[in-house]
Amino acid sequence: MTNEEMSTQMVKILVIDDDPKDRGLIAAVLEERGYEVILAENGRRGLMFCHRQQPDAVVLDLCMPEIDGRSVLQQLCTLYPSLPVVVFSGCRTEEAEEAVLNSGATAFLQKAFSLEHLGLALQEVLPPPNKSEN
Repeated sequence: MTNEEMSTQMVKILVIDDDPKDRGLIAAVLEERGYEVILAENGRRGLMFCHRQQPDAVVLDLCMPEIDGRSVLQQLCTLYPSLPVVVFSGCRTEEAEEAVLNSGATAFLQKAFSLEHLGLALQEVLPPPNKSEN
């Protein structure tokens, strides 16, 4: 792949969240900012999509059924140690935040986070998205 081809690829973000409303809202905002968004409704599909799609970053809900966000984070950090992972949760405590950050998460946001905070967290670890010319 040439440098020109690499520079025209959109930055891909995988969003793993069991709440369809949150997934849709996050996807809409990220797409509006120029990112390519991949959606997964649970941890198992999120891990599968991560293997297949090779995203540039992951936005991960901490509390999900079946495979919870902590287990997904642990697997992502083991398999892809340089992959930025932004974790969010509705039950943020200092202990939970510290544990998640110590496990390898790039950032931890309260689930009622502003989408501006999500954008800033991703901006710190990703190149600017390539917006396609229409």
